[in-house]
Amino acid sequence: MFNKIFLKKIISLGVCSSTLLILSTGSVFAGDNEVRFELTDNPGRWFDTGTSVAGNRSIAIAAPGVRVKFSGNSNTVHTRTSLIYPTGAANMPFNTKPRKGGDDVTLTTPGLYVFTCSVHPYMFGAVIVDDPKTTGLDLGSSISLVNGITVPSSSDLATRLLRTFFIATNPANWQNYASNKPWHVTYPDVDVRVDIGVVNLPDVLNARYGNDITLSALKNPKTPAVGEIWVATQFETTRNKEKPGTVSAIDGSSWQVTRKVALPSIDMNNPHNMWTDKNQRVIYVTQWFDSKLTVYDRKTGKLIRNVSVGESPAHVMTLTDSDRIHVTNNGDTRTDSVMELAPLATQVLRRVDIGRGNAHAHWMSHDGKTMVTPNVFSGDSTQYNFHTDDIEAILPVSSPFGHPLATGMMPDASKYYVANLLDSTIAVVNMDTHKVMKHINLIKNYDPVAGTITGPIGALPIQTPVSPDGKNMVTANTLSGTITILNTNTDKVVAMLPCDPGCHGVQYGAKQGGGYYAYVSSKFSNRMLIVDPDPNNDGDPSDAKIVGAVGLFAASTTQKDDAIKGNPGMGGQGILPIPVVYNGWVQNLPAAWSSQLTPAQRNPID
Repeated sequence: MFNKIFLKKIISLGVCSSTLLILSTGSVFAGDNEVRFELTDNPGRWFDTGTSVAGNRSIAIAAPGVRVKFSGNSNTVHTRTSLIYPTGAANMPFNTKPRKGGDDVTLTTPGLYVFTCSVHPYMFGAVIVDDPKTTGLDLGSSISLVNGITVPSSSDLATRLLRTFFIATNPANWQNYASNKPWHVTYPDVDVRVDIGVVNLPDVLNARYGNDITLSALKNPKTPAVGEIWVATQFETTRNKEKPGTVSAIDGSSWQVTRKVALPSIDMNNPHNMWTDKNQRVIYVTQWFDSKLTVYDRKTGKLIRNVSVGESPAHVMTLTDSDRIHVTNNGDTRTDSVMELAPLATQVLRRVDIGRGNAHAHWMSHDGKTMVTPNVFSGDSTQYNFHTDDIEAILPVSSPFGHPLATGMMPDASKYYVANLLDSTIAVVNMDTHKVMKHINLIKNYDPVAGTITGPIGALPIQTPVSPDGKNMVTANTLSGTITILNTNTDKVVAMLPCDPGCHGVQYGAKQGGGYYAYVSSKFSNRMLIVDPDPNNDGDPSDAKIVGAVGLFAASTTQKDDAIKGNPGMGGQGILPIPVVYNGWVQNLPAAWSSQLTPAQRNPID
């Protein structure tokens, strides 16, 4: 009887027929009151109910007391973490260790619950627990994030997060620059109950953020780049693979996609981040939803080797003095979670103990001495000395659930920066005194309730490298869809540029004739932005601007090792410009690459 009342309410709200199909077939109500999510490696439907609601397979509607069960069909480990939940809800926050097995939680308080994986924080699944006696689907009067932030459910932050959920979990909602159609985001046509009453969900989201938006035309920069740019197009699918992901090469002179590397022979799974050897001959790429570091030939795209390193390998870098490779195992809770490999990954040498597990985007110093890691689960950062094989410091850099995700380092190793995803802050750390000098609040100019913006903002920052000459830092901010520019002399944000949904990856490469470009990728878009952080070369990055935007989808001339099947050019994450021009690496370049650089680029901090 209770489920019949609930079903009657759903029908009266005009929920689409696919939602009714969920209810009637039992995908939501398996047994009495149960929701099942299968965690997968598949783009968009990482938390998969098996049934679509308005093109979305990651959302379910249920009655209070619902038992939410999580199972796994992934090649790596995941957490089940309550990213968003009704303020004060029973059994919240919910957070598991990373594992492949099953978990469950019972939800009794009406409202919106969004689950994520703390290892792969764009994986989303949502449950709306609805009281059938009220009108409108209940989102709760206020929502809380796992790091303690609480806002009204009608606030701009709440609806911005909800919009991000619907974009991330439906590939049809991603920005497609290969099409001339306006960008349309589809939302379930339902009424929802928030703190100010009952409102229509798409009416609110469309009024606040627009829809059917004309995408700007792609544009090549006027000045070419030195070399090429490799981008992890992590969500692109190909014909002869079960798992998603390619790595795409862009020529810096023509700005054309010249090669797609899918590696179907190993079913390369979600390639995430790349680096190269000192001769720039091979590409190292991590398989983030797997356990492998893959090595392939940069010129031919041919597989060289596929090495087991541990769960959810995220980032890879080399030491400048030895060319040894270091990989962070993002899913590994052990304190020795960084793997050291011989040059060219011919063998695994050892596990490096950084005192914490679950490191993500580390950075290495110019002299091969120091590594800094953001430790995602523990809200801190490790500074490790390779010359003494010792931990120099472990420093708190965020709130306990602030999610330190990425680092950038000054080219003289005087200080480093840690991007804290959920806190929307950047910690500045003195590498000599091992003290946090300051926290840069990237959302101080943002009112999370009204949505007003009075200056540069960067909500949910991800990659944040420092320029090779140490004069600026470019940060990709995934929620606000912005690029923030920091003046490293003052450690102040001096500019903000627009970005695409899921703004994610940043790296610097050499511009022909001098200076640098910062390349920016986005998860839910298939273009790469080219930023000139200092157009007039005066050392002041406040005039930074976007000078180009190139597509990441294949052209007729693109060389491929497998036919593209879906999500063309989508899922932009890690970026690797060739040649590597950061201080310490640039001095080791072969003459063929070094000769293409200016004297200032060859010695960026002289």
